[in-house]
Amino acid sequence: MNARGADGLLCLGDVVGYGADPGPCIERVRQEAVAVVSGNHDAGAVGLLDLDWFNPFARAAALWTAEQLDPDQRAYLSGLPLVVQWDEATLVHASPRVPEEWDYLISARDGFEAFPFFKTQFCFIGHSHRPGVWIEGPAGVRFEPNPSQQELLPGHRYIVNVGSVGQPRDGDPRAACAIWDTDLRTITIHRVPYDTRAVQAKIRGAGLPTILADRLAHGI
Repeated sequence: MNARGADGLLCLGDVVGYGADPGPCIERVRQEAVAVVSGNHDAGAVGLLDLDWFNPFARAAALWTAEQLDPDQRAYLSGLPLVVQWDEATLVHASPRVPEEWDYLISARDGFEAFPFFKTQFCFIGHSHRPGVWIEGPAGVRFEPNPSQQELLPGHRYIVNVGSVGQPRDGDPRAACAIWDTDLRTITIHRVPYDTRAVQAKIRGAGLPTILADRLAHGI
């Protein structure tokens, strides 16, 4: 992202949760990010969310993750806010409606119903691990489920799911991230290949559920 001209990192949560390097991920985000919000897996790893909410694989990963964190890392995750307003954007992991309920915005209707719950022009989310853009404008609302580049128009509001760096779920195993260009007024979703085999080996070596490794090859 730096090579593409990005000069700041906004992190939408789930710094930890499925992978075998929770500590290094926390330290990298602490070093690089200008704003961070909590994800449900961050909250689960530090006891702020009942693990009964998770499926068995995610629950096992949360329990393992909790054992890997030092006190300072636990304090960092515990202190992350659910919502941050940064410049013209609202940052939230799941939904701006009731962030602590961890609702998924997946369908067109899911996003359209969330517009009344934030005041900024933009709302950036994650959680479903699937990129998407919901647009509200003078002519009505529309949904782009597989966005590439979105022009940002005056008088319009946007909810943008930027996808997932480490656990994409849209059938594309490459990492997903977005560049918000405040000069050109565009948001561009980028897909970046990474060494999934190395990550899979770490997950299996840590004794985490094998499905967490297997799915990385397929982006599911």
